[in-house]
Amino acid sequence: MGERQSPTVRRRRLARELRKMREAAGLSTSVVTKRLGWAAGRINHLESGRHGTDPSALRDLMRLYEVADPERIEAVLALGRQSRQRGWWHSYNDVLDGDYLGFEAEASSISVYQPSVIPGLLQTPAYAARSARASGAVTEKDIERVVAVREKRQEALNQGARLSAILDENALLRLVNTADVAKDQLSKLVEAADEADSITVRVLPISAGLHASLGGGFVLLDYADSVDPSLVYLEGRTSGTFLEKPEEVDAYRNVFASLAESALSESQSGKLLKQLQKET
Repeated sequence: MGERQSPTVRRRRLARELRKMREAAGLSTSVVTKRLGWAAGRINHLESGRHGTDPSALRDLMRLYEVADPERIEAVLALGRQSRQRGWWHSYNDVLDGDYLGFEAEASSISVYQPSVIPGLLQTPAYAARSARASGAVTEKDIERVVAVREKRQEALNQGARLSAILDENALLRLVNTADVAKDQLSKLVEAADEADSITVRVLPISAGLHASLGGGFVLLDYADSVDPSLVYLEGRTSGTFLEKPEEVDAYRNVFASLAESALSESQSGKLLKQLQKET
């Protein structure tokens, strides 16, 4: 997993460590701000994981918090260095949610449900371009960059990440009615469905009726390291929302489990995809 270390995940880990040290010292954010002479809100930004910071600021915080353990000091400084690095996705922040890409990059398990489109991690370049163009979310000149991001994201599936995808039959019906991309995209889905080691593809049929996620799609990200709590991502048109409270994550984990119960089995899903492939 070392090759997939993400600065975004490290920044989140650093934020939790800084908050833990401050609380152990019994200091409020306002007291810390006053004693260090910092601008209002800086400590809150650090503890929310929205910004990295320089080594001198981290040392100032640890002195104030009376952290004396050399190993812990070095571990925090190392997190600081890692959190300031730039992931490959940094240059694509204008076309996709960079924070999401950063969190996805190090996830060991990715569970996704999409009601209308094929999940990005399973898209062909042609489908990715067509769906991006249809959404109108990016300009025509950025289409190639959106496709490039999709392809780089898919590399994670060859580096230890596991993907569990539930496809809504509606997305497949839209696909088969998009003749110029359907054949190759169905072939990719069939290939993915046959890849039992790291990818699970199941179809939620229309015949399942009302289900647990009528409100929209979501992604559940889990991590190999227990110090990194799971996340839920809800995609919006211009930005996304992250949920990380244990009760929120558990709620969506239950929703995903419910969807899986309503979906076709892996075998049945594979047969349906192959049938659609033959008919296209």
